[in-house]
Amino acid sequence: MTAYHSLFTEGHLTAGDTVLVQGTGGVSIFGLQFAHAAGARVIVTSSSDDKLAKAKALGAAATINYRGTPEWSEAVQAFTNGRGVDQIVEVGGPSTFNQSLKSIRRGGWIHIVGYLGGNDGSVNPLDIFRRAAKVRGSSVGSRESFEAMMRAMEASKIKPVVDKVFDWTDLKAAFAYLQSGAHFGKIALKIAD
Repeated sequence: MTAYHSLFTEGHLTAGDTVLVQGTGGVSIFGLQFAHAAGARVIVTSSSDDKLAKAKALGAAATINYRGTPEWSEAVQAFTNGRGVDQIVEVGGPSTFNQSLKSIRRGGWIHIVGYLGGNDGSVNPLDIFRRAAKVRGSSVGSRESFEAMMRAMEASKIKPVVDKVFDWTDLKAAFAYLQSGAHFGKIALKIAD
């Protein structure tokens, strides 16, 4: 819901747009799936080449390993011929935000949905002003957005990417796996029958 609400309800994504999603967790993978199904070109960043290959298989137009390319905004600008992307699903927080600002087109959207990189960092507000970037914290969304998302999933045959399922009684292991960052897509809990 967070990905759909950000990209479509708030960002008004249309076919031909270019979207960048950071990482390969649940929100980012849904962002990739929704944007690709709508005809957008999607760039995915990750530190794992294996995860980037999986993202390509889901429709990513380009992938960037941010460990090998720490200034990944340069690769984004090259891919977009210097225009920048229309929207970014920003999950890193202060550790990635400046690269996001360098990647966004003038007037583009940066949807902040996470702070995986911690809370420390600084942002120069002039950089936001210079790009005329629209920066917003993204919440889950409305009932109307949810209903629109469900219609889009049905029409596009989008299925959640579930990396691993844990028994609900093994919640500690599920959280440890989530914290490890080894997952691709969602982690699910199985509730006993």
